[in-house]
This record gives sequence, structure tokens and C-alpha cells, in this order.
Amino acid sequence: MTTMQDVATRAGVSAKTVSRVFNDDPHVTEDTRERVQAAMRELKYVPNMLARTFRVGKSAVIGIAVPDVADPFFAAVAKGIELAARANDMAIVVTSLGDDPSLEQSIIETTVRRQIDGLIIAPIAADQSYLARWQDSFPIVFIDRMPTKLNADYFVEDDFGGAFEATQHLIDHGHRRIAIVGDSTEVPTTKLRLEGYRAALEKAGLETDDGLIALGSRDTDAAADVCRTLLALPDAPTAIFSSNARFSTGVFPALHALQRTDIALISFGDFPMADVLQPSVSVIDQNPRYVGRVAAERILARIAAPAKKFRRKNVIPVKLIERQSCQSAVPRLPIAVNQ
Repeated sequence: MTTMQDVATRAGVSAKTVSRVFNDDPHVTEDTRERVQAAMRELKYVPNMLARTFRVGKSAVIGIAVPDVADPFFAAVAKGIELAARANDMAIVVTSLGDDPSLEQSIIETTVRRQIDGLIIAPIAADQSYLARWQDSFPIVFIDRMPTKLNADYFVEDDFGGAFEATQHLIDHGHRRIAIVGDSTEVPTTKLRLEGYRAALEKAGLETDDGLIALGSRDTDAAADVCRTLLALPDAPTAIFSSNARFSTGVFPALHALQRTDIALISFGDFPMADVLQPSVSVIDQNPRYVGRVAAERILARIAAPAKKFRRKNVIPVKLIERQSCQSAVPRLPIAVNQ
């Protein structure tokens, strides 16, 4: 592994100067800074911040990077991580990645400079290979979405299976016109949930109507607008499958405002007040606190035993919680079997 002294030798400076450059000391000249940074890149140097943290006696820190810390799912994930970290005398630092994939790397690198000792990330970009240079310095665990172009631990929910179960449940309640609402299929979770939705329709012998696939919304207001558009169709859906909890908080108020309690609704992901709304909302429960806890536990396990072999891929089961919103009475129409 490349050391700080190796970088210092390559750049022709002292190890102390290398440390000052890495910590953005404003008193380092621009010429020296550029030489040191060039040497870091050439040698693929990453400081061993974990060793430094324990050496100076400071509490270790877990960095958390998620698309939106205000999202009910990711807020609950962060809480699960926080509880596990606190129990092990660790702190957390949380950041939002937003929805622009081109910014992921710069945001993560800023987070890393805060001297974290482990990173838990729900990525938004299509390539996480830039994180490879940090893997020798601290453990990295992915949640909700698996990494691309990087071999790392990840914990994901059964997106396909949960969407299949939700759609099948609506079909079992007699629904034949089932819409799906969500964000872009560029988001891996949405893509898998769309596949589960399609598979359930196909298994039931129902044709997929592209007019009922309303994906691409950016926020709750857009999800509400999509909901109103769907219900204005000549052959409107009798049920809606919302592919994530954030959009469900837009879909439900839209249905309520239109007084359409006859429209069945299932949300992939629980959200605050979902169980006390009228009607209460049926959900595919992801157990986000559990997701956060097991991710944090993997960080701790990696720190305690860096050489130990762990299973990289971990798929967490989800379950349907049936409430009132998917029980609207509709005629039990026969399913036409494709010839």
C-alpha cells in the first residue's frame, strides 16, 4: 500500500506537507499543492484515516450518502445507521446526493475529506469505480441500489418480488386496469419494480397497457399531476401501484382531493401516517431501519476483521402490509387468456 512518505518522495516535499495538502491547508503554495496532488493521483494514494482516527483517540465516523435525506425511506435508513453507530461509540455524518448523477463523485469526495472511517451509500450515478481507490482505507457498503463497476458489499430490497406481490394482490382483488407511478427507470430500483409489475400482469394473462405506466416524475407534485392525468383517461385505472413512498405522499392527496376512495392504492414503501389515513394505505414494507442497521453492522464487522470473507450480495425480503386502500370493491372480471 502506498504511504504518505512515498507521495512525499515523489513530490519532493515532506510527509507533513503531504498531510497539509490533503487537509486543504491554505498556507501551502499552489505549485506545491499541484505537485503533491499529482503524486497522489499517480500513486493512487489514499490516507489511512481509520488508523489515524484510532491513533489519536477520536470517535470513528460513518459517512452516509443518500439521494434525499428528507425521503421517508432514507430518513429511516439513516436512523437505523445512527442507532447502530451510537451503540458502538461512533458518530455519523449524512449528506444528500440529489438527483443529478454527474455530481455524485464530487459530493462523495467532499464527504470522504471529512475523515470518515466507513461509508454507506445509496448511489445515483451509473458508475462507482471512482470509489476503488478508497477501499483499502475504509469499508464501503451500498444500500438500496447495488454498485456498478465496483466490487463491494451491498444490501438491497427484493424490488422485483415486492412489486410482483403488490400487483398480484391488486389483481386478486379484481383489478384489471392497474397503473404504476414512479420515477425514471434509470433508477435501478424503479426498473426492477416495473419488471415485477409487468411479470405479475403477464402471469395473470393481462396485457400491459403502456398508457398506465406513468414513470419519470421528479417529486410529489409531479406524482400528483400524473395521478390526475391517469384518472382522466377514458378507460381509467381502478388501482394504482406507487413505486416508492415519496411519490405515494403525492398520489394519496390527489386521490383524496378528487374524492376517489374507489381507487385502490399500494405503495412500495411505508411512509408516516400511512396507517392512520382514511383509507389507510397498503404498503410493501421495506423495513428501512433494518436496512440501515445491517449496513452499519457490516461496516463495523469490516473494521474489526478486514481480512474476513463476507457475502457481498445481500437481498432483504419485503412484505405486504394490507390495509384499507386496496380493498375497494370492483367487479371480479374474468381474465382473458391470450391465445
